[in-house]
Amino acid sequence: MTHPPKSSAAPPGSSVPTVPAVPPQPGPPAPPTQPGPAAVPEAGPRRRTAFAEGVDQLRAAATTEPGRLRIIGALLALLVVAFGAVAAWQMTDRASAADDVLNSSQPLSSAAADIYSSLADANTQAASGYLAGPQEKPAMRKQYQKDIDNAAAKLVTAAANSKAGSESAKTIADLNKLLPTYKGLVETARANNRLGYPVGGAYLRAANETMQQEMLPKAERLYERENQRLNADYADAKAFPWAAAGLGVVALAALVWAQRRNFLRTNRVLNHGLVTASAVSVVVLLWITVGHTVARVGLNDSYDHGVRSLNVLHDARIASLTARSDENLALIRRGADTTKVGDEQKDAYAVGYDTQIADLAAKLDQAGSLADDSAGKKPVTDANGFMKAWKDRHGVAQKWSDGGDYQKARDKVIGVGADPTSVCFENVDAALVKALDHEQAEFKDAATGGRDALTGLPYGAAILAVLGAAGAVLGIGRRLSEYR
Repeated sequence: MTHPPKSSAAPPGSSVPTVPAVPPQPGPPAPPTQPGPAAVPEAGPRRRTAFAEGVDQLRAAATTEPGRLRIIGALLALLVVAFGAVAAWQMTDRASAADDVLNSSQPLSSAAADIYSSLADANTQAASGYLAGPQEKPAMRKQYQKDIDNAAAKLVTAAANSKAGSESAKTIADLNKLLPTYKGLVETARANNRLGYPVGGAYLRAANETMQQEMLPKAERLYERENQRLNADYADAKAFPWAAAGLGVVALAALVWAQRRNFLRTNRVLNHGLVTASAVSVVVLLWITVGHTVARVGLNDSYDHGVRSLNVLHDARIASLTARSDENLALIRRGADTTKVGDEQKDAYAVGYDTQIADLAAKLDQAGSLADDSAGKKPVTDANGFMKAWKDRHGVAQKWSDGGDYQKARDKVIGVGADPTSVCFENVDAALVKALDHEQAEFKDAATGGRDALTGLPYGAAILAVLGAAGAVLGIGRRLSEYR
């Protein structure tokens, strides 16, 4: 008897699904979720700066010929523009300084010298008028007033052109305060003298001391400061523009290199844009060099044959005025003021006259050597001759004064007697004024020529530099167009 197999498996071909022997069992329960820190996302790559990205882009551009050409064009344009800007800046400074020499510092220096001369001449005329007494000539009194008015007017001009709070402004203010004091002392001396009161001599002495010890030293310091300002303007105007010239050479060298590079890569001899930029750079360089050289020559000539001569002539005139004042005061004071010379006591004003007349002679010799033409030499030669005659006549008057003949000595000095010293002094002063006018004209002509050599150069350099930069960009652009 056949028994069927004890199996739960379905017979082959049966469509009954297979039932697993062991049903799936659920797993162990999951542990409860514990709260914990939030997950930190990983940091991404740091963002690069714009500069670093720009460097990378530039480096990438430099690996291609169009990129290299763009960089070269930008650098060439920058160099040419920088050259023009620095040239315009430096030449503007030099043109301004040259204009200051002509129209500001030198006229103010001459004005300061005129203040000194006017004050010294006023003091001389006051002493001469006092010595003449009732015989004082109207022209003498008129000249005194003219000197005072001229000094006051020049002080106003100097004050208007001086910087507020500067030493020059303080000096001018002091002189403006002292001028009325001096005038009052002179008028008091004059009034007492006309009334026959000897006290007038004391007032005149006080006026002279105010002038000699306070006013003239201040005027001299003002003159020295204005001369220092003039010298500084000369130095600024004559300084060569090395920065502009150096940039010009660098720009020109870069342009030549760019053209050579273009030739080696394309076998083309000329690039019109680069040639234009090079030509412009050469023109600006030559203009700066030649223009500044011409200006420097003119300014040097204005100093050597203008300012130096003017300074010496101003000193000569001051010495002449001081000598004349001492000559008058020696007779007014009659030996009341003495000074020790060696072991001997001598009249202070007589010694002062000898010192000043010796200084006048030395300055006239120096002025004659500086004069560069006959028109400049003649008045100096005339002044020298009048000065020698003055010394001779003064010697006669001094001899009479030492011998006790005061009246004859006085007449010899004030112009009452024959061959007076006053005529010699007036001739010396007139000759010196003529020489000063000539040298002032010489200075003006030479300084004007020096300044005019710089006219238009700053604007011209700037405009040409812009044209040169445009030429460089267009030249590189023409080469770039071949890659499109």
